[in-house]
Amino acid sequence: MKTGDSGIKRLLKAFVYSCDGFLETVKSEAAFRQELLLCAVLLIITFLLPVSVTEKLFLISTLFLVLLMELVNTAIEAIVDRISDKIHPLSKKAKDIGSLLVLFSLVYLVIIWVTIICRIF
Repeated sequence: MKTGDSGIKRLLKAFVYSCDGFLETVKSEAAFRQELLLCAVLLIITFLLPVSVTEKLFLISTLFLVLLMELVNTAIEAIVDRISDKIHPLSKKAKDIGSLLVLFSLVYLVIIWVTIICRIF
């Protein structure tokens, strides 16, 4: 689906498409809303913690990773659902792997946060 746009016009359209994707995800995905709220709270906490800039960047990167993995999971689910609404082992496999991406990112978040918080206290 090429539009032939280039330069600033292409970038502006890409930005609008990204905003559309964000709004659609917030509207339709409860898990994304919950993780977005979690990340907002943890982002505020990050700036209150007496840690180095590098540690703050690590903490913030875990937040982005969770949101990114949830977006990938949501995209996988949308594609699988678009292909067919019938139960199929490969559809289940794809959705389960997408879910695992989110789980791993959450485990990574906990490991990093606990490690840095324990260093403070």
